[in-house]
Amino acid sequence: MAHGRITEADVAALRARIGQPVRRVTPPFYTEVNADAASRFAWAIGDDNPLYHDGGYAAGTRWGRQLAPPSILYSLENTVSGAVEGLPGVHAMFAGTDFRWKRPVEVGMKFHAESRLHDIVEHRTRFAGLAVQQIYRIRFFDQHDSEVAEADSWCFRTERDTARTEGSKYEQRLKEPHRYSEDEIAVFQEQYLSESPRGAETRYFEDVREGDELGPILKGPYTVTAAVAFMQAWGNYAVRNHRQAWQYYDRHPKLAARNRNNVPEPPVRVHWDREFAQEVGVPGAYDFGPERIAWLGHLVTDWMGDDGFLKRLNVQVRGHNVVGDATWCRGEAVKTGIVDGEGQVECSIRCVNQHGRTSALGSATVVLPRKSTR
Repeated sequence: MAHGRITEADVAALRARIGQPVRRVTPPFYTEVNADAASRFAWAIGDDNPLYHDGGYAAGTRWGRQLAPPSILYSLENTVSGAVEGLPGVHAMFAGTDFRWKRPVEVGMKFHAESRLHDIVEHRTRFAGLAVQQIYRIRFFDQHDSEVAEADSWCFRTERDTARTEGSKYEQRLKEPHRYSEDEIAVFQEQYLSESPRGAETRYFEDVREGDELGPILKGPYTVTAAVAFMQAWGNYAVRNHRQAWQYYDRHPKLAARNRNNVPEPPVRVHWDREFAQEVGVPGAYDFGPERIAWLGHLVTDWMGDDGFLKRLNVQVRGHNVVGDATWCRGEAVKTGIVDGEGQVECSIRCVNQHGRTSALGSATVVLPRKSTR
């Protein structure tokens, strides 16, 4: 079946929405961060830090209570995860987020958010020809109307038919996925058994040197089960069932493309349906962009320890991690300095797969305790 096209009229209609608040009918997956939500989101990204799982442990930290992984914000508002407006029937490829936290996300917080279309940028891409980048700005508030974080998040809108027939990655679909040897599986097992969060061992600002390494930590090899695990804690506005699903498709007839049985299903199925992923120009089912950014958040929080504070996480998603890909999250401290009395460390971070290809690239700002102020 033919999919939606990018037209000048539709792009103009989008531009007219710049600065206007996004009005959501569908609520986010979570509106309150309770202990279960914090723990489940952490498990969904493979993060075993007890700060996110054990209230008794967390009570003994500087925070005095259980926290949630910073990237749980993806479950607290739909726009930041790629729920974009306009261009009906045109695929949305999530492409990055720039998070700025004012304070940690604590268990007990109840959230509401404000989101606005911030900008529209047209691009010519190798992947799908004309693409429209939609950039949104989202502000997150707690139950006391105190701002917890702000984020810019963006997607690229691409024509599915163009990406499938003309995109530079489509020829890869005929390649068979890599089958790992037993020796390779043993290497993955050894890596996972060697990983652990820094946790209660304080990392002081004065002890950090430019060039210090973050990680690596391993994610994958990616499986459909991994996608399901992330979906269970992240949620997705388009994943509905039975009566609610069909009523939703009736209200949004161009949202759901037909599957091989001619039954409508939402486009999020590119993450577990290889055939549909190839329809949008990708060699196979692939991971979620917010998931990959959350992995890099895990890299940073593992490194900084419980006393650290992740102040900023700015990541571009580049390309796709398809089922079978192994991903190493790693980084380096590139700059240290005192800013407004805080000991801040700037880090360069990235995701690299088994072929050496970088699939996400960005930076993080971490605030670490100073020995001189203790």
